[in-house]
Amino acid sequence: MPTLDQVLQVQRDTGVLQAPSTETKTVSAQTDSTLSIALVNNTSSSTVYAYITGLASQDNNAVFLLESDGSTGYYPTSPSSTGTALSADCAIALGAPGSSKTVTIPQLSGGRIWFSKDATLTFLLNPGPALVEPSVTNTSDPNYNIFWDFCEFTFNSSQVYINITYVDFVSLPIALELENTSGTVTTVQGLPSDGLDTVCTALTSQTASDSAGWSSLIVTTSSGDNLRALSPNSGITMDSSLFSGYYQSYVDQVWSMYTDSDLQVDTQASYGTVSGSVDTSTSELTFGDAGSFAQPSAADIFSCSSGSFAVDTDELLNIAARLAAAFNRSTLLIDSVQPDDEVVSTYYTNSITNHYSRILHATNLDGKGYAFPYDDVGPSDGTDQSGSLYDSSPKLLTVTVGGPSSSSSSSTRSAAVNAREHAVRLGQRPAGRREPQHQRVVRRDSGGASPADETASESVLDLDSDSAYHGSSGGGSGSISDVDLEKGLDIAGKQEKLLVSSGEKPLPSYLLRGGGDRSGLGGSAGNVGGSGLGDKTLSSSSSLMSRPLNSFPAPAWAGRMVTSALERLEASPSYANMKPVVEVVVKLFGVFLSMSARALVSRLTMALFLVSFYLAVPAIRGYSGLDAGAGSGAGDGDGGPITVGGPMVDGVNATSILRPV
Repeated sequence: MPTLDQVLQVQRDTGVLQAPSTETKTVSAQTDSTLSIALVNNTSSSTVYAYITGLASQDNNAVFLLESDGSTGYYPTSPSSTGTALSADCAIALGAPGSSKTVTIPQLSGGRIWFSKDATLTFLLNPGPALVEPSVTNTSDPNYNIFWDFCEFTFNSSQVYINITYVDFVSLPIALELENTSGTVTTVQGLPSDGLDTVCTALTSQTASDSAGWSSLIVTTSSGDNLRALSPNSGITMDSSLFSGYYQSYVDQVWSMYTDSDLQVDTQASYGTVSGSVDTSTSELTFGDAGSFAQPSAADIFSCSSGSFAVDTDELLNIAARLAAAFNRSTLLIDSVQPDDEVVSTYYTNSITNHYSRILHATNLDGKGYAFPYDDVGPSDGTDQSGSLYDSSPKLLTVTVGGPSSSSSSSTRSAAVNAREHAVRLGQRPAGRREPQHQRVVRRDSGGASPADETASESVLDLDSDSAYHGSSGGGSGSISDVDLEKGLDIAGKQEKLLVSSGEKPLPSYLLRGGGDRSGLGGSAGNVGGSGLGDKTLSSSSSLMSRPLNSFPAPAWAGRMVTSALERLEASPSYANMKPVVEVVVKLFGVFLSMSARALVSRLTMALFLVSFYLAVPAIRGYSGLDAGAGSGAGDGDGGPITVGGPMVDGVNATSILRPV
């Protein structure tokens, strides 16, 4: 039976959303049951519409759309045929430029907020019911020639997670602002009002420079205006010959480099850092017993999920995510420690790179946004590139279409975050995305609506596994199958799928649309993330000893006590001076919590052994002295003095003893 994660993955891959047939476990609530969203029209048009879709977490994950009044939920019933029109008006008119409309939504997985300009969008229903969403790669789609775009989110009992996404395409600028109950405001600024034109101009210039076909990603209206720019992955969906062989010379250089040296990949999970090199007998990049990768094609690199990256174990999924990110950013020739030694300023500096992603990040006002499925991969303590926001105590989410307003343009999140925010994020594992199982659905992008009765593979993703992590923001408890935003309603992509367990694996970028676009949160994987960065169902077969400490639920009283203590600390006059020390302590605590129970026991055992060894040294020396005194005292005979300790003790490599196994 399809799980929430699986249906979100299907959404990401096919643009069709339907409820899962299996129930998802829930944990104690931390957020309110509803969320207020302010929808702002910052375009030059007075005919702008918004739509909100998702799976209602508190209503058996039923397909949900918000009606045009902004407060009534529409739960469509299963139609008798495919391509059936909605029976309710779900187009929320935003009014004149500068106006806004505040709406209220229930908790949703795989959520998306859609915007259209100068025309309404067409959503259809298939039996199930299954919601057929707009597509940018199906030229017969009724929405194909309309200006539209969307952002992805998940709102569950643990937190709200939202991100802007360019994994499939870019069209209308979208900006985000999230205010929590404490008054803290965080933002993602997105593109400026003329962002699409800037992106298209840069793509045209890149084609003039390398003749690689980047301008082929531009879609125009009948009058020649820029309508949207497709991602390379979507472009290849439209034209399979596009970018054929583009990455080959770069891949050859990478293979040559790692034939004679090792590539270190930090899985940022319980597998730790793994070492790989090219096996000349197979011409594959091999990571010991974990597995190996053949040379990826440009299509594999842009999708992050096909060919060489279509792997089927958790450990390889984590490795593949980091390799795919490094190939998209073209950093493998300058950084052999991925992704820990990555530096943002070195991304996209090679002439062969994902120039679509480069251009999007350069054009965004704060440089953030999911431009490929694993754009949330980065150093554990590095700067976020994915353009996501999250909070366990949300008060108001503001989503602006047409470019950020003046009030939000200067309020981007600073590099420093407060102690409580660190505590909330301790459970996060940004980045890795799970690839879709073999789903029996027809891609909507290939033309027409996909049959709703086609069901997903029954093989269940072990979403609770350390290796398949999805970025997310920590937070309280929520649906264990919370999603990965970039993979979210489209849930597959990014990245970060939210796994919100009772511990805190917050929503990540859920929505990695493994071949496509979405990054909505909610439910499972992110683009269906991302993401994110999706809903996970805890696997009963997963080993407790291999789970990170932060995956175990903490008593509610403990969470309240820690939160209260942090609030008092932040309110104290001395906090400003203590802040650097507090943040270091919190980060170290986060590292501690990210260890698995097995790793903790191993390290404690080694530490005890090391202490015992050094305590035993004096006794060994004393015993040796007595033994030497019984000898002849000649100094070089069998009974001469014996020197124990010193060199022998110093020769013990303490670092190797303490090294994680």
